[in-house]
Amino acid sequence: MVAASDWPEPSDTSRLTDADWAEINKLRRAYETGGDEAAVAALEELLKNDPVRCTRVIGAYYPEKIREALKDAAAAAGVTIEDFRDVLRKSEGSRH
Repeated sequence: MVAASDWPEPSDTSRLTDADWAEINKLRRAYETGGDEAAVAALEELLKNDPVRCTRVIGAYYPEKIREALKDAAAAAGVTIEDFRDVLRKSEGSRH
């Protein structure tokens, strides 16, 4: 068994929902009962079942790394800020 105090607190909780916190607590419990391997297995399960929530949870611990990874992935896919603005403009027009 691992001490609960060994589990780190997220550094940026501003975007976390109650469901995200539930997942963080699930990861913490997995770590407390089974150590690193159990926490990694729980994280892999979260990634498989809910990649968006997993991104938010990881982003709470590593906000800058996640922001950069998302920017890099968008750039690699050829998606620009202007593309995103176009999507927003189109969606605004469809709401009126």
